[in-house]
Amino acid sequence: MGKMRLKWNVFSGKSRKATVEAEEIPPDSGYQNHEQETERRMRRILRPVKIAIAAAVLIVAGLDSFYILSENEMAVLTTFGSPSSVTTSGLKFKLPFIQKVYKMSKEIKGMPIGYSPSYESSAGSGQIEEEAVSVPEESEMITKDFNFVNVDFYIEYQIVDPIKAYVNSENNISILKNLAQSYIRDTVGSYGVDEVITTGKSEIQARVKSLLSERLEAEDIGLGIYNVTIQDAEPPTEEVSNAFKAVEDAKQGMDTKINEARKYQSQQLPAANARADKATRDAEAYRQQRVSEAEGQAARFNDMYEEYIKYPLITKKRMFYETMEDILPRLKVIINGSDGTQTLLPLDSFIGTGQDSQSSESVTSNAAGTSGEKPASQSGQAQE
Repeated sequence: MGKMRLKWNVFSGKSRKATVEAEEIPPDSGYQNHEQETERRMRRILRPVKIAIAAAVLIVAGLDSFYILSENEMAVLTTFGSPSSVTTSGLKFKLPFIQKVYKMSKEIKGMPIGYSPSYESSAGSGQIEEEAVSVPEESEMITKDFNFVNVDFYIEYQIVDPIKAYVNSENNISILKNLAQSYIRDTVGSYGVDEVITTGKSEIQARVKSLLSERLEAEDIGLGIYNVTIQDAEPPTEEVSNAFKAVEDAKQGMDTKINEARKYQSQQLPAANARADKATRDAEAYRQQRVSEAEGQAARFNDMYEEYIKYPLITKKRMFYETMEDILPRLKVIINGSDGTQTLLPLDSFIGTGQDSQSSESVTSNAAGTSGEKPASQSGQAQE
């Protein structure tokens, strides 16, 4: 009975596959030796290949078993698709081929809305300069008073939840941009064009930031807003822009006049307050003077009344004489002549003693009014 002869065709063609051909051969001891020699040769050839493959696998596994995070990086580590966050920096280890690492930046990133930065070389200098190119479909907006305005925004954001950012990594940037454009247009549309261009920028920025932050928290895509800035705001045409510049100049002039008026007020107000205080003090002094005079006259009248009760007739006569002494010097005597002429004569010429005697008599009478019984005796002498 014959034997089957195995024919090995090693490394046949590009596929490097071993084929076996069987054929019936007669029993021969020489062929068996040849077959054993072939098997030993095959083992010698395949041994370094296996070692190289094993070494390559070990090297790849070793390299895949650790990773390094810098201070500005964080990572999401997935184990069979299940994510977990890693936020600390340094050398980290993981299971090779089972766990995968997705690194993310902690830095604040920016997103322009309304313009796109482009890089152009300046003529003759060979330098690369950044120049903003307007994007009309993003920057043109309608204000509350139905005016058109071009507004460029710059949105600054950062990753606040790496796992959520990893899960929504394909759509989170587009979601952020769509939400930002929506809230920007809604906010700008609630302000007048004058406020958008001049005085209302800070309020618009704060409102957009607040609305966008609240919406991102509700969407929970792992991103947070750091800041919202209006880069530029201007009318769409040059004529309107010049008109608004004129309005801005007028407002600056108004502010200048207001500041000058406030300066003048600060200078004049202390002097006016000083004058008012002086007038108040003068009025108070005059009031005190008048009150003192009134109180003195009231006291004199009370003293006179007491004298009148004691000596009514004498007091009446003294009062009459004092009154006449006060009135007569101011009287004039008119004499009508027989020829129809009138002569005006002063009454003090008939007194005889002159102005000095009159003053001394008035002083004597005033002193007598406050000396008890003496006025009565003097009045009596005057009456005699």
